[in-house]
Amino acid sequence: MNPLNLLFQVADSFAFIVLAAVGLAVIFGMMGVINLGHGEFIMVGAYGTTLTANAGLPLPLAMALGVLVTAVMGFVIERTVVQHLYDRLLDSMVATWALGLILTQGARILFGNSIPQVSTPLGYIQYGPYSYSTYRVLLAVIALLVLLGLYLVFTRTEFGIRARATIQNPDTAQALGVNTERMYTSTFVVGSGLAGLTGALYAPTLTVVPGMGSSFLVEAFISVVIGGPSVLLGTTLSGGLLGVINSLFTNLYGTFFGQIAMLLTAIVAIRILGDGLTGLANDIRDRLEGE
Repeated sequence: MNPLNLLFQVADSFAFIVLAAVGLAVIFGMMGVINLGHGEFIMVGAYGTTLTANAGLPLPLAMALGVLVTAVMGFVIERTVVQHLYDRLLDSMVATWALGLILTQGARILFGNSIPQVSTPLGYIQYGPYSYSTYRVLLAVIALLVLLGLYLVFTRTEFGIRARATIQNPDTAQALGVNTERMYTSTFVVGSGLAGLTGALYAPTLTVVPGMGSSFLVEAFISVVIGGPSVLLGTTLSGGLLGVINSLFTNLYGTFFGQIAMLLTAIVAIRILGDGLTGLANDIRDRLEGE
């Protein structure tokens, strides 16, 4: 096992899990809505990027357009469907699952079973007899930047303060002048845009097909569940833990066993950690502060 190769795979797996989960985590953590159409939101971002890049738009601009299309779609869906389903968890799950089916079949009807793929940019890093995609290493850096950006937005901006106040006590926040309805809409748009960003970033690395969202959804849900209530801390910790486990077992025994190891880790974490990795981190911090 080459250590550098394993390090690249860990970074790659971390980026995939974090980027797949962060949009879902924002919507669930901030609004309590489980968006079962999250994978299809990622698919929309990938389609928006690939179609516009194939039409001649430079790849960075095509990615930006993919994000914009997904965010606008999220705004429309929140205004027409999701806003009527707050505090109705099961209803919102069924509705977003149905929306996912509509998006998948709509993409299949409009564009067929696949579209021409965009080539992966930036070439490869060579180290001895091995090589690794430079673009996939860049994705790990982008994943960290996304987490840092969200941290700054939700802790250093007025929007973040209003959003956190709405989560903790919407009635009090509204009494203090916060437009909670607008905050919910903005949060859903941010989560949708993050899903679109994931699709846009991975469009050059995957075959863009209508059912591609499902390949992101499992990792996203596992990450959110074992991450716990904190969106940023939970996503970071679960992305790191699952990334290491997936890469290690995939490197040793193959992709199938990497997936099995992740699922077993999730089962154990759910069984022994009531508040997920966030709760474990808080317990450790409290013990250190008490000494």
